[in-house]
Amino acid sequence: MTIDVPTTGRSLPQLQPISFIGADGRLTDTPTEGLRIPSDATLTGLYRQMVLVRRFEAQVTHLTRQGRLATYPSAAGQEAAEVGATTALAPNDWLFPTYRDSAALLTRGVPVAEILAAFRGDWHCGFDPHEYHASPAATPLATQTLHATGFAMAAKLKGEDTATLTFLGDGASSEGDTHEAFNFASVWQTPTVFVLQNNQYAISTPLREQTNATMLADRAAGYGMPGLRVDGNDVAAVFAAVAAALERGRDGDGPTLIECLTYRMESHTNSDDPTKYRDTEEVEHWKQFDPIDRLEKYLRTTGALDDSTVAEVAEAAETLAASVRDAMNQEAEIDPRELFSHVYSTPRTALAEQQQVLEAELAAAGRA
Repeated sequence: MTIDVPTTGRSLPQLQPISFIGADGRLTDTPTEGLRIPSDATLTGLYRQMVLVRRFEAQVTHLTRQGRLATYPSAAGQEAAEVGATTALAPNDWLFPTYRDSAALLTRGVPVAEILAAFRGDWHCGFDPHEYHASPAATPLATQTLHATGFAMAAKLKGEDTATLTFLGDGASSEGDTHEAFNFASVWQTPTVFVLQNNQYAISTPLREQTNATMLADRAAGYGMPGLRVDGNDVAAVFAAVAAALERGRDGDGPTLIECLTYRMESHTNSDDPTKYRDTEEVEHWKQFDPIDRLEKYLRTTGALDDSTVAEVAEAAETLAASVRDAMNQEAEIDPRELFSHVYSTPRTALAEQQQVLEAELAAAGRA
């Protein structure tokens, strides 16, 4: 059934999420806003990456429970949004992730040890942002939306063929920084794509207690930019929507807000107890919409996936998990002097004095 939605100015997003592949693995009859389903070859690559990142998330979660990492916010269940959106990026585009987007960084090519360095407390950011065109994962809610917008504005002023993509959650969408980013991006028509992963909870606060809006994508109209609502567990829909939005941004047509309806299957972090605010029946309900299962069913019907390929991907996932264990079994070589690196281009007097104190302490300890 198609629901008619009245429009004024910018078109409002359709109430029914855009989806190509349903939970049963069959093509849907949902309106897709002119988007086209990706090829089987693209979908097979997305399937492989989602299996890899799910195994990565499970392994890191286990290691965190063993005390190998200080904390870890899993994105299990959100693989379609993470992988679909990140894969749509061109090499020259930039990713601005949050603390829950390790799967996106892995998809962008960042090595596991470098992704997990911050979670283990080894370093503020374990990778070179310029090498992977990805900013350090932001822990403060919504700050990355401003970074993505400002970076896109700079790229536009310099005439670069670059778009930016940033993730945010439903909780972060209530932050003032998000609204400032939306407004600035729309006013100045920056090539920014905001991928809002609506996983139903801001830590323990359910969506119904955050907003009375019918859908979060509605907010786009208030800022004069397009908004889309997609099935965040359908990687085909996510990839197609984000790819089109990025192209639109690069063509000079400004930002896009994409709400991905999904679900956080794990706890907020390892320190959280989700049984305090949601029941097992709710979690079981969402399992039927699993992003990997539905894509596997679909690709089997098209002949693009068979038992041999599934087994090969599963083996690759186990190899990745082993590399995660190996990386976390290595003791990091930490130099305390790095505390003073990359802080100021010209060191402040107070900071220089602190560095001298540290140097003296290290010398006294025989670590000069």
